[in-house]
Amino acid sequence: MSKSTMKPGPVTLDVVGLELNAEDRRRILHPLTGGVILFGRNFANRKQLTKLTAAIKKLRPDVLISIDHEGGRVQRCRTDGFTHLPAMRKLGELWGSKNKSKHAAESAAIAMAAATACGYVLAAELRACGVDFSFTPVLDLDFGRSGVIGDRAFSRDPQITFALAKSLNEGLRLAGMANCGKHFPGHGWAEADSHVAIPVDERPLKQILNDDAKPYEWLDLSLTAVMPAHVIYPKVDKNPAGFSKIWLHSILRQELGFEGVIFSDDLSMEGASVAGSVVKGADMALEAGCDAVLICNRPDLADQLLSQLKVSKVKQAESAIRLNRLMPTATAPAWDELQGEVQYQHAKGLLQQLKLIS
Repeated sequence: MSKSTMKPGPVTLDVVGLELNAEDRRRILHPLTGGVILFGRNFANRKQLTKLTAAIKKLRPDVLISIDHEGGRVQRCRTDGFTHLPAMRKLGELWGSKNKSKHAAESAAIAMAAATACGYVLAAELRACGVDFSFTPVLDLDFGRSGVIGDRAFSRDPQITFALAKSLNEGLRLAGMANCGKHFPGHGWAEADSHVAIPVDERPLKQILNDDAKPYEWLDLSLTAVMPAHVIYPKVDKNPAGFSKIWLHSILRQELGFEGVIFSDDLSMEGASVAGSVVKGADMALEAGCDAVLICNRPDLADQLLSQLKVSKVKQAESAIRLNRLMPTATAPAWDELQGEVQYQHAKGLLQQLKLIS
């Protein structure tokens, strides 16, 4: 199959360093590969990042180049002109508590405008360097229990979370980028960090649906992708949400009507270990309803997936159609051109005025 006729597969994997090596190229060219996720180790400066993304696209124009770039402590590109965006909790604090004061509506409007500006700056800067997509926004609620979520969440209030996420998504869209709500149905209650443990949330389904899952329901068609949590909700299913047909098919697809892409969270995380091998985990995730599976920081496990994973042609074709919808449809301005763009200057100016960025 030639590069021009290849379609994105279900595996999103990473690359080792600042430029592609022979093993990176081999993995990217594999027909099961559909995406490349970048990390801090893949960024030295804008020129290097742009060269790396161009090299990936030269090999596989159809792969989605993604990154975890939320703002706050989860932002892979922080230097050489990239705006250090605020943690999302800062936007929730800007909104303020829901009260009946005469300033409440004004505070909400300012917070939503700031969220749109954050989304626009985030997406515009990444796209100027050849990155297609960021795994943002975090829709988890801030119950004050989860250290791994913490200030990555907008608010404890699902209505505020919904409004700010929708505004941030609009900023992403204006810069030509799709979005990804995470971690469905919610990682804010479970205290354990799924990177190093297996979190459990003992609450009943009704409570989770009436609280944590509400932003997903309300965002509706503005949500283009979802990443489920590596959290077990034993009152609903013995499997973590990312491996659960109940959560992904019955609830997310059927009950909430979600039609976008479902990404698994990283299969190398401890929270995914309940599945057994990485191949078994990928099988379970895809069978449960995921379109794509992530494998990060373990090239050996990526090789296992690429050599052993079996995916039906029908499933892969359906998922490829969804994945292609995440690809930017318009050409992004180069970095120097972006700096003179009025909309970009206005967005940064608003964030500076609000003291959300320096």
